[in-house]
Amino acid sequence: MFDIKSFFKREVEKKLIDVDNYIFMPERVEMELEGGLLNCVLNSDGRVDIFYTKQGVTEVSSATRKHPFTAFEKELYHGVYDDVINDLIKEVDKIVDSSSKYFRRSQLLPITGALKNDAVVTEADKY
Repeated sequence: MFDIKSFFKREVEKKLIDVDNYIFMPERVEMELEGGLLNCVLNSDGRVDIFYTKQGVTEVSSATRKHPFTAFEKELYHGVYDDVINDLIKEVDKIVDSSSKYFRRSQLLPITGALKNDAVVTEADKY
């Protein structure tokens, strides 16, 4: 999924902090958060990818490294990316809490194979 807000925010931040001059050691911080799993990944180019997964639903967002001379975990502990994380949690919760008017959990979807044009369907096959 393409996140336009993150794209523009990343481009503006790139202009403010030129992280292209640095190469970062990739890091990954993983933790359980509000019933889901949060993964924060620092890439070698200074981009921070944040993944939040809950009940099989995943949202992803990116941010530019905000403080290149600060340890990545320290940035996380000080809440530098909390706004991005809050947006992800809200989006995932919105999806998890919603339901389809077409598909219901109480209805089982039939598992059927594709029929060829010359296939013969009998009464026994319908049940």
